[in-house]
Amino acid sequence: MSSSAALPPETRVPDPVLSAERAHLARAADCLTEMRTAASAVVDAGVDAWASERLGAARAERLRHLAADPGVPAFFGRTDTLPLDGVAETFHIGRRHVRDAAGDPVVIDWRAPMSRPFYQASALDPQGLVRRRRFGFAAGELTGYEDEPLVAGSRDDDEQESRFLREEIERPRSGPMRDIVATIQPDQDDIVRAPLAESICVQGAPGTGKTAVGLHRAAYLLYTHGGQLSRSGVLVVGPNRAFLRYIEEVLPTLGEVEVDQTTVAGLTARVPVRAMDRPEVAVLKGDARMAEVLRRALWGEIAKPADSIQVPLAGRKYRVPVERLKRYVDDVRRRGRADDDQQLLHYAAGRERLAMLVGEDARRQKEEAGGSPSDAETRKAARSAEARAFCDEVWPAREAAGLVHDLWSDAARLARAARGVLTDDEQELLRWPVAPRSVRTAPWTDADAVLVDEVTGLLDRTPGYGHVVLDEAQDLSPMQCRAVARRLAAGSLTVLGDLAQATSPWSPSDWQETLAGLGRPDTVVRPLTRGYRVPGEVLDFANRLLPLIAPGLAAATAVRSEPGALSVRSVATLGQPLVDVVTELWAVPGSIGIVCADAAVPEVTGLLAAAGIAAAALTDDGAEAAAVAVVPATLAKGLEFDAVVVVDPAAIVAAEPRGLHRLYVVLTRAVSTLVVLHRGDLPAPLTL
Repeated sequence: MSSSAALPPETRVPDPVLSAERAHLARAADCLTEMRTAASAVVDAGVDAWASERLGAARAERLRHLAADPGVPAFFGRTDTLPLDGVAETFHIGRRHVRDAAGDPVVIDWRAPMSRPFYQASALDPQGLVRRRRFGFAAGELTGYEDEPLVAGSRDDDEQESRFLREEIERPRSGPMRDIVATIQPDQDDIVRAPLAESICVQGAPGTGKTAVGLHRAAYLLYTHGGQLSRSGVLVVGPNRAFLRYIEEVLPTLGEVEVDQTTVAGLTARVPVRAMDRPEVAVLKGDARMAEVLRRALWGEIAKPADSIQVPLAGRKYRVPVERLKRYVDDVRRRGRADDDQQLLHYAAGRERLAMLVGEDARRQKEEAGGSPSDAETRKAARSAEARAFCDEVWPAREAAGLVHDLWSDAARLARAARGVLTDDEQELLRWPVAPRSVRTAPWTDADAVLVDEVTGLLDRTPGYGHVVLDEAQDLSPMQCRAVARRLAAGSLTVLGDLAQATSPWSPSDWQETLAGLGRPDTVVRPLTRGYRVPGEVLDFANRLLPLIAPGLAAATAVRSEPGALSVRSVATLGQPLVDVVTELWAVPGSIGIVCADAAVPEVTGLLAAAGIAAAALTDDGAEAAAVAVVPATLAKGLEFDAVVVVDPAAIVAAEPRGLHRLYVVLTRAVSTLVVLHRGDLPAPLTL
């Protein structure tokens, strides 16, 4: 590879290539400004109010896409193709498409098909390229370039490392997650560009970029299938609000602003959560058997008709005999449950269908008598007081929260629904000791909210998305998986996770159970095992836990080594050693995370505050983290910091049943430096 010399200005020899690239960068910036000006100048078509509103929305969205970020260069790479008919083509690759006044491309969007060779080409498979060029930037200014020849006889990619690529990967982290468009690797690119119809499960070890890959796949699909996904939408589901805040800028940076981002708790926020279940109760409420209990509780309320009814139609009343009413109820009820255990007809739709069957019965009677009632008259008969009273009696209207409230309050009702599914002891766990006065004042928990969402899905169809990105999926309960599956409809799914980081009571030993719960059992699992962010010394240390926590899982390998990145220190007391470590790390640019057991957060925060260090505890409310963040171990998943200090790993392990899995998560949050401070013995695998 060749690159421009990084010499002082007074000694630097002018580089014509660098000068030309700087001129192209300036041209791209001017063209982007012209594109924004043109988008702003679009005037109202004056057709009608709806057209004007849509035009205004489209213009606003276009302006957002064309927003210029002074710190983000217009391009980060370039490809040179093999000469075709004596003419070679050059493409500059950037975060968005930029064209000149004549419509000719100045920068190619990284998602365009012609950009793919930039990520995939190698000396062994040049894919039509003779050269790949990467650029170095500082404060938005182009400072250098590297050329990688991709012709026969040139070195293979593994023989020579890109300095700019390494610097971009190792650049200090401050604030939210950044995009990785300049550093996407071939194995990551394969996942990013997978077809929309294909659901994918990414088993990603720490530092492999699985979260970024999932977000970039969403951006790629929105670019490639914009029309389809603009109607059906894209949803990103994360583990907590702190994580969502960390990733919230990635898609807008790539020009995609119309993406919903939430947690499972946000997705299922059907009732006000004001209580917390005991662990054994939460585990039971997350069990897949609860779906059958709730289905029985709802559909089991349907009664057999006891008498005939009189239905008014066009000024007369027609008697519908009880035998036919029983048949109508049975027919509709059968449509609500198919042989393959999939819901065909929702409960509320079944109630409406039953009322319509009653109206149609009256219509047939009138037709047999020589009349010809209209469709409107038939619908009116179905909505009559008599038909509604009949439906209320045999197919009562239900509200989701009310049904769950009644189950937890009424032992007999729960016993009928759970017979043969839950034991008596399990039913006792579910019941409230004291029945609340109303649905509104009930002691709802997060697990209850998921169950209320399940009933809501039984009552009516849940609107679905065209694509869902689900992160940290290894921790979802079967009932939470069902909640996500309801939002999929006919759409596809990107599942992201790591079985070694599974910390919930429902965490599986392989992905099949989770994928089946998500309604996509045939999803292909694609592993990512090359760690780009975590130094080899840190990853090797954390990997000592793998034989205990995930014996069948391949250990991740790091692509870079950082001598001195790992420091394990035994301390008698925590106070001064912690202050000294944080003071030492503060001298180096980048973010700092102090990770400890949840119960130790007040102690650690107090020690730092007493030493005059401005540290703040990270919470799950989505608030922005301080420069020095004290991170509860249960919130560390998915986050990254340049430097991480792990306090008392033994306490983290002891805090929960899957404590070693939690420790593995904590130990792999560092991008540059990991310091472990332990007052007692280290967990046995780490003492090797």
